[in-house]
Amino acid sequence: MNTGGFALTGLSVRPAQVWGAIRLVPLVRDEPIAGLRLDRRVYEAGDPSIVDIGDGTTYSSFIPHAFVASWGQGADPAAAFGTQLQDRPATPRRAKLQTSGRAIRRLARRIAPGRLRFLPMHLAMEGYLALHFGGPETAWEEWTDSAVRHGLSPRVEESYSGAWVRGLADSLRVFEIHPGQCGVALYVADTLASVFVVPHPADYRALHATLLEDMYGEVLFHYTTYVADVPDFTAAIDADRVSSFADLRRQAAVQKDDWARFHDGSMATGLLGEDAYTYERVYRLGEFTLSRMLPSFRLHEENHIGELISTADGQIAYCKTFRLSAPQIRRGHLLSRLHAHNWDLLATAKALGTDPTQLAHRIEAAGFTGLLRHHVVTQPTRPGRPQ
Repeated sequence: MNTGGFALTGLSVRPAQVWGAIRLVPLVRDEPIAGLRLDRRVYEAGDPSIVDIGDGTTYSSFIPHAFVASWGQGADPAAAFGTQLQDRPATPRRAKLQTSGRAIRRLARRIAPGRLRFLPMHLAMEGYLALHFGGPETAWEEWTDSAVRHGLSPRVEESYSGAWVRGLADSLRVFEIHPGQCGVALYVADTLASVFVVPHPADYRALHATLLEDMYGEVLFHYTTYVADVPDFTAAIDADRVSSFADLRRQAAVQKDDWARFHDGSMATGLLGEDAYTYERVYRLGEFTLSRMLPSFRLHEENHIGELISTADGQIAYCKTFRLSAPQIRRGHLLSRLHAHNWDLLATAKALGTDPTQLAHRIEAAGFTGLLRHHVVTQPTRPGRPQ
């Protein structure tokens, strides 16, 4: 694992397009990523699938499709192999993801030389679900036997299908796809919901509609209910400075640069401003690397999880991000703090500026019920433990 910031290296933004509460910001490449292509594998609609993570842990979720990454010689000029246009499968409004059940497939699996099938966004969500999943490494007296033996099993999180985000289907249908567009930043009520990036413009055209089948946080689903419209940003060119086509081109370039700075420095700062993401390598695809990323779980701020395929020089070839809800951030923050202090309730409470009893209430409020022995936590003194 390593840590670092996140940047949309190799991509530039274009003017946003607005439909109701939905704002799509196109992400464009000057040149496609050579040697990597992405296509879609559609699954039949039905009950949630159960995914084998590979370490004996499983989770269940509705999975509408997988992506297949192709790399190596001949990958660049090929069309998006295997992508089909068909009726969208019936997607439930909400999908529960949890670490339990009978395994039937892995998150990422090599299906042929130079071809890897993986479940989009599930790599990132699995990283969040598995966050310190093993539970206490030391059998402190405050934790139940179940917490010590079985950790946090099961972990359950909920997400909303894009098909239930009001206005998203219409926006994907009517918005223009720019020449060279290889990605999009999706905003709901001007809150960044997700960033989606692929290596080639043809891949994006084929996969553009899959945004409707992605999963999004609960807050974004509700934002479209309460926010009807967001303002559009329009260019403001000073006519007094324009006396030729060359002047007009220069003024247009200034507007484009101003918009890009505003987007990266203001609208997307919750994603791009984080400088302490933790990256875990999942798979090597020749010269490319498939990784997942977790944030530092800053309370009362935006936090995004994600997965990406990067080139050797740091360009993003593929990316999907997911904005965590406030309860999900609190859960991640608590687990990280407990892990950092070896699950010692006294030490963790001291670091958070509270006492063990209040910390126990926070742990239960975060959804981790049944992990603590309350009669031990509320003892005024505990023999053999520092006070």
